[in-house]
Amino acid sequence: MSIPVSPSPSRRDVLATLLAGLAGSTVSLDAEAQSAEPSDPSVYIPKAHLVQDRAFLHAFMREFSFIELVTTSPTLRITHIPSVLAPAQGKYGTIFGHISAQNDQVKAIRAGARALAVFRGPHGYVSPGWLVTDFSRQGVPTWNFAVVHAAGRLVPIDDPERKYELLATLIDQYEQGIGGTDYRFRGLPKDEVMKRATGIQPFEIEIEQIEGKFKLFQERPEPDKVAALPKLDTYRERSLEAYTRHFYATAPK
Repeated sequence: MSIPVSPSPSRRDVLATLLAGLAGSTVSLDAEAQSAEPSDPSVYIPKAHLVQDRAFLHAFMREFSFIELVTTSPTLRITHIPSVLAPAQGKYGTIFGHISAQNDQVKAIRAGARALAVFRGPHGYVSPGWLVTDFSRQGVPTWNFAVVHAAGRLVPIDDPERKYELLATLIDQYEQGIGGTDYRFRGLPKDEVMKRATGIQPFEIEIEQIEGKFKLFQERPEPDKVAALPKLDTYRERSLEAYTRHFYATAPK
């Protein structure tokens, strides 16, 4: 059984949508989303920053798929993991992932606890010095960011075939993301793979509530948006290679 996964858009496509589409006017909402206000929101979202369009949110979740998995039962636990989104499975989509079998959060999975998956996008400090209207230049700095919260109940995946397919789909997704290599997970001896897979606990979350908060100046005066956009290019995150080299050289031994 395969997990249905839509092809991932490029980072450039998603950022262009975030910064250009949102900066324009209002992200369109489908009819169902317009009436689907969260009954118990997990995050404060001013109306100007609320995005409910499901296709837009799913594209964001596929692009920024390294998530924080948050549970509070039996105790607070947060695990940082890659995920796979099946957007057409369930009312709002279904998230798949796995954690170490040694992780205490396994108790939450086995108990079917409620969980929150946090998908984080670009973020950064915005200076009034970047803006041009008198009101904004005399104001205070702010922090712009994009984030999606998806909540639902954890369901353990114990069936060996489903566990294997989850791993294969996850690996295929991220191999494609780096342009592909000669590694072929599906070509490995399946018995050996499944022996190693005893060390993980896969799960799925059928999304019951999805919240999009996009604080990207879309409600600000047009001159401020036009002035701020090129300044955002200031943010060039240190690459994984660069930070790994830094860590090797400076981390306590």
